[in-house]
Amino acid sequence: MTGSSSPPVAESTPGRAGLGPRAAAMLVFGSSAAVLVVEIVALRLLAPYLGLTLETSTLVIGIALTAIAFGSWLGGHIADQVDPRRLIGPALGVSGAAVALTPSVLRSTAEWAPAVLLVIASLTILVPGALLSAVTPFVTKLRLTSLAETGTVVGRLSGVGTVGAIAGTVLTGFVLVSRVPVSGILLGLGALLVAGSAWVEWRTRGWSGAPALTLMVVAGGLAVTVAPGGCDVETKYHCARVVADTDGTNGRTLVLDGLRHSYVDIDDPTHLKFEYVRAIASAVDVAFPHGEPLVAHHLGAGGLTLPRYLAATRPGTHSLVSEIDGGVVGINREQLGLRSQPGVDVRVEDGRLGLRRLATGSRDLVVGDAFGGVSVPWHLTTVEAMADVRRVLNDEGLYVANLIDHGGMDFARAEVATLGETFDYVALLGEPADVGLDPTAEPEGGNLVVLASDRPVDLRAVQKKLDVRRTGWKVTTGEDLDPWTGTAQLLTDDHAPVDQLLQPYSPQSGR
Repeated sequence: MTGSSSPPVAESTPGRAGLGPRAAAMLVFGSSAAVLVVEIVALRLLAPYLGLTLETSTLVIGIALTAIAFGSWLGGHIADQVDPRRLIGPALGVSGAAVALTPSVLRSTAEWAPAVLLVIASLTILVPGALLSAVTPFVTKLRLTSLAETGTVVGRLSGVGTVGAIAGTVLTGFVLVSRVPVSGILLGLGALLVAGSAWVEWRTRGWSGAPALTLMVVAGGLAVTVAPGGCDVETKYHCARVVADTDGTNGRTLVLDGLRHSYVDIDDPTHLKFEYVRAIASAVDVAFPHGEPLVAHHLGAGGLTLPRYLAATRPGTHSLVSEIDGGVVGINREQLGLRSQPGVDVRVEDGRLGLRRLATGSRDLVVGDAFGGVSVPWHLTTVEAMADVRRVLNDEGLYVANLIDHGGMDFARAEVATLGETFDYVALLGEPADVGLDPTAEPEGGNLVVLASDRPVDLRAVQKKLDVRRTGWKVTTGEDLDPWTGTAQLLTDDHAPVDQLLQPYSPQSGR
């Protein structure tokens, strides 16, 4: 009877080809997981060169999705033309070799040919991502034997692939990144993919490229040892290095993702090297009586330069620090002398959540110095976040924040406007051209320091402190600050396009 049976879709039964349902599920699960591992680790590799911005994340996600779409489409098309048993092994093996070579290729390109970094970065995601995504249609083709089971097979393998992608995401984000260097993750993944390629070929026969690809994985491992851009420590969020002074002093610079974040003189915590730190210290010195102990909260740790300074100049001060990256805290303890610093407590937590845990009116001082690359995390910039800062400050309390911006200063203007919505008094410290006090010069951008309080601070005394510390910075407030802020938008939890407002930044200039 016509229609009583379905015509065959494949000429041979996969079980006889050495690829049963369990093996098929393993291949789809593993290849899908590997795509997400590559995507997440690519963000880590690119952070020192492109920053941890929304644009960078969007770029990497977009390229990964393109690779998945292209690989799935092309893999399905080729599977209809060529026996899939001849394709799975090469797809796994070549992607494994590409993944293993990625760390050295990307870091070398960033240092020696930065103009083509985006192209090379795209290829290091596209090539293995497309090859790995093609594995699912290859396996699906092999598992289909009749139209009657099409829905079951496709649905099952699609579900397995999704679970694999989830597993790869969770494993990388919660386990691997915090325990294994980025280069180690990719080298290990590359080796696993080449091993998987050899295993598939052993099951299906017909291809002998695994030894050559194994040599490429080994070459990738050797290349990582000589490639530039290495880290002393790879934390959950940063590629971190500590650079010691070469002049015989005990000064050390904390470098995160290629940017100088903090300078610490372990022997002399009152030695403040960076201008923005001297500006913050000047404001605090003026705002509170000399030597008076404070209860302070710090958003972001860096090298804990300000908490150390307060402990040294205001004995009895208690500084509580919210730092999201436990690796940075470990560096402070192991390499920057934190263990010997009384009065400084650090919590590994998100800064916004840390604020919520503080009692109302419990702090004299809040210092904002949290950064992802050169960007303040957006949720620490909004009207709602500033309302929480104001809540934890007492009536005489002061909020001091470090900002970085360039060009038109759109982000800095928006943040100053946001603070003006929350506090009665706001002042801005920075280079004269950057804060609108030198109309003859073009703003160069860099660090700015903003002060906010519900009581006035003696800004003339702050200016004198800035002059004594030879910063070259000026203070602007009131009628001078209003035109600089202009019609800048307020940042809110509902709309805070911080990464879009920030102007282009050159890593060579440092912080």
